[in-house]
Amino acid sequence: MQFDSGHLYHIYNQGNNRRKIFVERENYLFFLRKIHKHVLPFADILAWCLMPNHFHLMVHVNQLEVELTPSATQSRARSSLEAIAETPSATQSRARSKMESRTRNNEWMSFNKSIGIMLASYTRAINIQQNWSGSLFRSETKAVCLTEIDGMSPGWITNMGITEFTVNEPDIEYPNVCFNYILYNPVKDGLVKRPEDWEFSSYSDFIGVRKGNLINRNKIQEFGLKIF
Repeated sequence: MQFDSGHLYHIYNQGNNRRKIFVERENYLFFLRKIHKHVLPFADILAWCLMPNHFHLMVHVNQLEVELTPSATQSRARSSLEAIAETPSATQSRARSKMESRTRNNEWMSFNKSIGIMLASYTRAINIQQNWSGSLFRSETKAVCLTEIDGMSPGWITNMGITEFTVNEPDIEYPNVCFNYILYNPVKDGLVKRPEDWEFSSYSDFIGVRKGNLINRNKIQEFGLKIF
């Protein structure tokens, strides 16, 4: 994934071989907590939708890296040192020296890496829950920039079988097309008849019938996003 600060992106991925990534309601809620932890430090979220076998995020990237707090850095250092406690003394000494050197300096986390950690940690949890193994998500998470498109595209069909929508009206801004696609995705896939009936999207937050705190309403207004 390639990101530039100050731009809108559509981030999405699906289950490997289109398998389910959310098996029960708590899985959706668990993933939302991970989005809050791993995405919000870098970006504002304008729309989101979790589907049984894939997810969509529309974000405005504010910064590409964030500095880890001393407590977080120290916690990671302790965990790594504990993990090598049983290794041979020479290896242990080198690993400890490297880790101590890292804790003396500021550490930074990139948005790219944070998303990778989010998906990997979620995969571990689901694999344990379901007694599965291997990759849960496709190997490449997509991030399409919505604010650096040369003119209007007559269509946008991905090679992942997730997004398929057409832009035929040049007066409609491309970000608005994506915004609506994400919010209406549960209806398009036949999961519900009305978008507000799907619990795991930001549609209800956007129209004001739920007070979810994941989306940035000011940023939505700034970009003039609206429901068609």
